[in-house]
Amino acid sequence: MSRRKRPVSDAALEERIGYHFKNKELLVRALTHASALPVAKASLQSYQRLEFLGDRVLGLAIATMLEENFLKADEGELARRLNQLVKRETCAEVSRAIDIGQHMRVGEAEAHTGGRTKTAILADMCESLIAAIYLDSGFDEAESFIKRYFAERMVSYTGPLRDAKTTLQEWAQSKGRPTPLYETVARSGPDHAPIFKIRVNVEGVDPGEAVGNSKRIAEQSAAENILRREGVWNE
Repeated sequence: MSRRKRPVSDAALEERIGYHFKNKELLVRALTHASALPVAKASLQSYQRLEFLGDRVLGLAIATMLEENFLKADEGELARRLNQLVKRETCAEVSRAIDIGQHMRVGEAEAHTGGRTKTAILADMCESLIAAIYLDSGFDEAESFIKRYFAERMVSYTGPLRDAKTTLQEWAQSKGRPTPLYETVARSGPDHAPIFKIRVNVEGVDPGEAVGNSKRIAEQSAAENILRREGVWNE
């Protein structure tokens, strides 16, 4: 396994993000993929548990930022902005911005298949890094990191601001069609980090499918897929 192999030291990452860990082992765990560990140690010594915590810390920090900055927005708009900021692709963008890939501890097989550049792993490690900072120094430091890398994305977002499920329902009704129906096609992953595959059926069009780490997120993404495919949302 290649857990310790990396081209640059973790100190370089600490310099890049402007935060220096008191407990370096937290940073090591945040950067360690399960493939770099024996199976028996993968759950407790990889980033998996930190990613679970970091997802919640990120959501709270982003929700607070939105409440403070969009005083006239209704709940639907706030939810839409939140979903865009905490989704996998945005978290992966942040990981790429801080070049976290070169610091990952991944197994040789994962490395050979492009693990350091995979969106899913990059997104998870963004959240695990947030959790590591939170455990090392508390919410204020974690929030500071989140503001540094998510604030600009928050104010520059120009996508649709309506909730996707609501918009899809209104669109279906405008066409004289029944209310969209959502179904869980598959569920995978461990109990602490499940992945849901959701299909939404709308009469007269092909179904939309999406995956997410909660049914709500997957449903929103599935609805959005239909809205974009049908030209309702063009952004």
